[in-house]
This record gives sequence, structure tokens and C-alpha cells, in this order.
Amino acid sequence: MLKKRTSQRETRHYQVPISHKLSTTHDTMVGVRHFIRWSGEIIGTLRAEKRQIANRYFGKVHRFDGNARQICFQILDELWAGDFYRTSLGHFDFYWMRDFGTVAHSLTKLGHQDRVHHTLRWAMRHYRRAGIVKLCIDKSGNVFNAPGKSIDALPWLLHSLVVSKYPLNDTERKFLSKQLKRYVKIYLDKDTGHIRPIKFAEMRDAVVYDRSAYAVTLVARMARCVEKLELEHFPYKTAQYRELLVEKYWNGHYFNADSGNDAFSAECALFPFFLGIVDDKHMANKTFDYINVQRLNYPYPLRYTNEPERFNYHFWMSGAFMGNYQGSTIWSWHGEYYLHLLKRYDRHEYHEQYASFSRMIERHGNFPEMLDTDGSWFNSPAYKGDPGMVWVALFLEL
Repeated sequence: MLKKRTSQRETRHYQVPISHKLSTTHDTMVGVRHFIRWSGEIIGTLRAEKRQIANRYFGKVHRFDGNARQICFQILDELWAGDFYRTSLGHFDFYWMRDFGTVAHSLTKLGHQDRVHHTLRWAMRHYRRAGIVKLCIDKSGNVFNAPGKSIDALPWLLHSLVVSKYPLNDTERKFLSKQLKRYVKIYLDKDTGHIRPIKFAEMRDAVVYDRSAYAVTLVARMARCVEKLELEHFPYKTAQYRELLVEKYWNGHYFNADSGNDAFSAECALFPFFLGIVDDKHMANKTFDYINVQRLNYPYPLRYTNEPERFNYHFWMSGAFMGNYQGSTIWSWHGEYYLHLLKRYDRHEYHEQYASFSRMIERHGNFPEMLDTDGSWFNSPAYKGDPGMVWVALFLEL
């Protein structure tokens, strides 16, 4: 009898409530997810910095044979890594949501929808594993931001899903809706839906903006994508951001750089048109005329700005470190948006500018990330322009 009673006491002592087991399991899963997120951020960032330094001092730019289009097709073939499209043939040998987002539509139109879907499926798997959408994923699956938290990673992801007609499953839908809820809490005013006055990284990541026209445009595009994908937790509409851009950012010639700076910045001036948030031929023509007068399309399209001194730069991305990195330099990326818009609005200078852009590619036998003001390959003490950008897809779509 004594032995039996002892066994019963032991049984009662070691019984654990199911709710406690579930809570412990949940806490463990959350802890694992936080560790994965933290370690991925550190490992991914360090690897990216290592690659950048190696490229600056030891990297060589390969010259491809052929004309501009032949060069770009060769680059595009080499960028396909089997699991995903790399961002460049240089140190950006990982997935960059912003860059891929800008070319997802072009890649789809070029007949690579299967590879676009494969890339997005790969990215979604790693985003879900990390429990968050960030800007970059390296080939090992580490999810991280570069150089800081980004306002445009989630909008570009949703844009890519829409333009490629990606078939979302229920698990992915639930994950994205959760990310939208988080996004609204961090970046937007809950009453108006407008961007909060906080610091974050965006396309021109060397500059510290105060709610740029580019950022407003990406939130507007995300609102439209949320409707198309029928996702939850984003109650705001594209129209309110369009109204904000036209009423508060348009200065009669172009969209101001941000809420307090009326200088020209290429991505801010072009993206409201490029993503179709504002579709007004008269306004677009005013911007093209301004670019012509200021010779922002010379020697090749397109310079970032004609007034680099009017922007505040992160100290580690300017001056003695990276020089004129995102000042008056020529960025091929923006040259392509410019060409697309010239063609869309049937501008007379399209063919001339297309030929100029082609000469740039053929001069270097490659597709440069950016060039110095004289059209030479960009070099600074801490940074060298990358070769073979995935942006070639935008050019090949023209």
C-alpha cells in the first residue's frame, strides 16, 4: 500500500497542465525566432560588408562582348543563381528586395515568370522563418537590413507578388497580414495613415529624408497591392497618398525630395509617375523639361541631383568615406526609370536618350551601378561601383 500511494503522489507531482506546456512551447519558439532574426542580421550584415571591402580593393570588372542588349542578356543569365536572382555580379551577390522589386515586372514580361515565382517563394520561406520582412537575404538565408530598417521592403514585396501574379497560399497570406499590422504600427500615423516623422532607410540610403516623395509613393503602391491581394490590417487607400503628393510635394516642375526640401532627387521626382500613382502627362512633361534644362541626363541618364549640397547625408556614406556616392553621380537605375517614362509619355527625346544609355553600357562592357560625373566608373576611398546589376531587366524590357 505504501508503495502504491508513493507512486500516486509522484504521478500527481509531475503532471503539467496542458496550457503551461503550450505556453512553454510558444515561448521557446519565440526565443528561437528572435535568435534566428538576431544572428541572421549580424551574419548577413558582416558578410555584406566583407564583400564590399573585397570588391573595392580586389574586385575586377569583367567586360562582356557585344552590343548593349547582348551585354545585358549575358549579365541576366549569370545573375540567376538557381534559387534566386542575385542583385549584381559584384559584392551584391545576395537578394535585395528593393532591387528585385523594381525588376519583377520586367523579368515577368521578358518570359521569366517561373524564375520570379521561384525567387519569391525562396524569399517568403526565409522571411517566414525569420518572422519578419527585411531588405536583404543572403544565400544562406540570413535576413537583414542594409544599412538600416527600411520603409520600402514590404511594399516592394507586395508589388512583386502582384506584377508577377504569384499564387499566395494561406500561410503566406497570414504572414503578410501580420507584417502589415506591424508596418502600420511602426511607420504610419494610426489616424491619418501618413508616414510618421522618423528615420528609416530607402532607395537613396545615403540621405536622411523627412518623409520623401519616394517613401509616400511606395506606401501608396502598397495600399493598391493590399487591395489586389485581399490582405488584412492595412485600412488606408492609394487616393489619399496621391492627393498628398500632388498637393504638398509638387512644385510645378517635379515632386520635391521630401516634406521640407524642395530640391530635385531623381527617385522622388520619377517614382510617383513610374509606379502610376500619379498619371498626368502635363506634370510628367514638366519634369522631363526640367531634366533637359538642368542637363541631368548628361553625359548619360540620369544624375541623382543637381544640388547635392542641399541634402543631409549619413556621415559614413559621404565625404572622405564615399565621396560623391549619391550626390551628382550618374545612376543607371534612375536612367532606366527615366527611359521608361519617356517611352510611356511618347517624348521626342526617348530615342536619343536610349542611344546614350546604350553607349554607356558598351563603353564599359558591363552594366554599372553608378558612374562619376564624367561617365567613368565610380571609385571612392571606401566604395567602388558594382558591376552587372539585375537592373538590366528594366533596360531589356524597353
